[in-house]
Amino acid sequence: MNVRAHLKFYGLVLVAALLLACQPASAEKRVALVLGNSNYKNAALLPNPANDAAAIAATLKGAGFDVVDSRLDLQSADMRRALREFADQARDADIAVVYYAGHGIEIDGTNYLIPTDARLERDTDIYDEAFSLDRVLLAIEPARQLRLVIVDACRNNPFADTMKRTVASRTVSRGLARIEPTTTNTLVAFAAKAGLTALDGNSKNSPYATALVKHIATPGLDLRRAFGFVRDDVLQATGNRQEPYVYGSLGGADVALVPGKPAALAPAANAQSETRRDYELALQLGNKDALNAFLTQYPDGYYASLAKLQLARIAAEETRVAATEKARLAEQERARLAAEGAKRTDQEKAAADAKAAEDLRIAAENTKQAAQEQVALAEQKQAAADGAPTEAKLPETKLAAADAAVNLPAPGSTAIERTQGPSPASPSAGPSQADLAKSIQAELRRVGCLTASTDGDWNAVSRRSLALFNKHAGTTFDVKLASLDTLDAIKLKPARVCPLTCEHGFKPDGDKCSRIVCAEGSFLNEDNECEKRRAKTIARREPADERPSRATTERPRPEPRVSRPQASGQIVCDDRGCRPVARGCHLEYRTTREGGPKEGGGGNVQICQ
Repeated sequence: MNVRAHLKFYGLVLVAALLLACQPASAEKRVALVLGNSNYKNAALLPNPANDAAAIAATLKGAGFDVVDSRLDLQSADMRRALREFADQARDADIAVVYYAGHGIEIDGTNYLIPTDARLERDTDIYDEAFSLDRVLLAIEPARQLRLVIVDACRNNPFADTMKRTVASRTVSRGLARIEPTTTNTLVAFAAKAGLTALDGNSKNSPYATALVKHIATPGLDLRRAFGFVRDDVLQATGNRQEPYVYGSLGGADVALVPGKPAALAPAANAQSETRRDYELALQLGNKDALNAFLTQYPDGYYASLAKLQLARIAAEETRVAATEKARLAEQERARLAAEGAKRTDQEKAAADAKAAEDLRIAAENTKQAAQEQVALAEQKQAAADGAPTEAKLPETKLAAADAAVNLPAPGSTAIERTQGPSPASPSAGPSQADLAKSIQAELRRVGCLTASTDGDWNAVSRRSLALFNKHAGTTFDVKLASLDTLDAIKLKPARVCPLTCEHGFKPDGDKCSRIVCAEGSFLNEDNECEKRRAKTIARREPADERPSRATTERPRPEPRVSRPQASGQIVCDDRGCRPVARGCHLEYRTTREGGPKEGGGGNVQICQ
């Protein structure tokens, strides 16, 4: 009986062990911290961050996250407490996610998230009143499998106009700065590229948050592909004016926020599909080392040629970034020398250096665009050779295209941004010409080349203003078109480019014209300068005995008089018409109250002594 009992017991243990072995592995722990700052005390209200944070929190809760800590309108102390408490949650988690929506700025290459009670009266206050992005990465560092930070804070700096600079060399740039995570399996997603700003949109949620809610919690979808789809949706929604970007890298395995159903084993792929898979993996990593490793493994063939084109595109992008920075520094140096009244030779040399740097930037931009067009053309030829994708193959094609979107701009994206028409790949998505023209008009007003209103109408006044900018900045942009190249070049100018021109009777005074007031006894001459009036001389009659005798004095013969013009060459116009200014007269500006014309509140009038 004892032997039978033992055998029965061991049989039950074996069955239980087999059942446990057949069960799926224990689910990974996923935690998330969602922050949304809308009601700033010392800055304008942001309507979307609170709505965006609520939508993201609901999405992650629906995706089965173990912890979703959602907090709104955090002051400095609250934000510090939230990060400290979430660090404890991430310590034993496999996946840790932080989403932040609100204001964020970049100072000296470091990104900061702004609490709602920040004042930022000086640039150094950022270290006491805000939280660096590195502090957020430190909070999620203990997570074992994946660390993800999503920053929807690439908005204009609301403190730029009031913040005092304690050090002139300290830079405060628009948007956020590029970041390279130092911890493996870490991704940092920005709503817009480094140095650019994101759009809030016209709906309840921003275009970026709307796309995140749509794709990020798709079961089994790799994060890199999910962010590729997010990028496509945002580009389409904003007319290619906003391009999300992802920094960091993951390994070769798929990493999804929501696990998918186990897929059936696929048949063994042929050699061509394996080559394509390895190429797409190298493209996902998005750096030279990965592409060079692919070329070492596959030195020949179609995908080897594509990898070489991608290397050329990456090199062109690096050259463009370096040339853009060099042009910016050269322009700053030229403006500094001009403001300090440096020697003319030094200013001319700085201006020549700035023009040369700008030429290099434009050349690098053209090289990058040519490289991207080569990649796009090669892929189109391969697609044509393989045949048009059917409806069943369309999702797979979209996934492959999305792989290239992480860390690498799509081959056609820059071409879309740098031209005025829509992309052939997406006829319905094109940049808004009116918004682009309005942005250029605003920048032309800032550098003193446009005095008209910014209405988005690229008319004759706008074209003359751009021609004036070309003249004084040494550029050669086509005045007939409003392009992003033009907008980028004008934004590089830190100060006034076109000199201030005032009407007669006014003089430049900073960025405005002030009326010239002459002292008593002086008048404004034709050269726009105050000149003293000459005293009239009274003829004195000589006594009779001092007059010479007519008999003894021979009267000289009058010399033939040469006809002289009776007018000064100026023209004066009033309600009686236009006529030359009489000799001995001059023009002075008079208001209507002072006797000037009624039309326009005053004008030039003829003054005769």
